Amino acid sequence: MVVAPLAALSTAVPLQAGGGGLLYYAIVFFVLALIAGVAGFRGVAGLSMRVAKLLVVVFVVLAIVTLLL
Repeated sequence: MVVAPLAALSTAVPLQAGGGGLLYYAIVFFVLALIAGVAGFRGVAGLSMRVAKLLVVVFVVLAIVTLLL
């Protein structure tokens, strides 16, 4: 059985080290929806808005689950 040194356990990288991907992409899709809406591309704007809403909902659910644990 291999036992990790105590110093290696204290230097663990948190799961959020890469940044907040969900919220970032939700904002990107929201901006894309706004630009597409102004340009008159209603299909692209609607689809981008649906993706942005989905990502925000997933972000909120994961945030609540994380806070409860």
